[in-house]
Amino acid sequence: MDMIFFDNIDKLGRIVLTSVMVYVLIVLVTKVSGKRSTSQLNNFDWVVTVMIGSLGASTILLKDVPFIEGVSSILVLYLLQFLVTKYASVSPQFSNFILSEPRIVFYQGQFLSDAMRSERLTRQEIECAMRSQGINSFDDVEAVVFESDAKLTIIPKPTDDTHGKENTISQTIKPLM
Repeated sequence: MDMIFFDNIDKLGRIVLTSVMVYVLIVLVTKVSGKRSTSQLNNFDWVVTVMIGSLGASTILLKDVPFIEGVSSILVLYLLQFLVTKYASVSPQFSNFILSEPRIVFYQGQFLSDAMRSERLTRQEIECAMRSQGINSFDDVEAVVFESDAKLTIIPKPTDDTHGKENTISQTIKPLM
């Protein structure tokens, strides 16, 4: 019971020093690795980010994990994330394998209940996304797309001045349904 608030100064010093070093490492490597490591996360990016956080915490708090081993594991994850995303950017088949496809969950006034059920989305979540974009009526929405990064994209209906133009929204969205 006596170690609840403080164990010893050596252990505390190690935690403080390791925290600073791991923090600097993650900030530097994240900066070097680019926007992808902090962008809107898809499932793949999210898993890697959680793993890096866990490895960082383990390196800081566990005395059985030497700094070099923790750093090595973090760097390997960043490298693997870089290689996988690089390959996904040149291989559509690989990209389709590791990333989820966008899915239409509302189209031309109709909730697509099978798609919503499959994506585990509720009407309230769609309404929230609409409100966050200043849209208060389903009559103003052409479609709602559940993106691969789990965001809902609201596509407004074309305005009156676009009726004479080709409806590119319908052409773009229908193949995704």
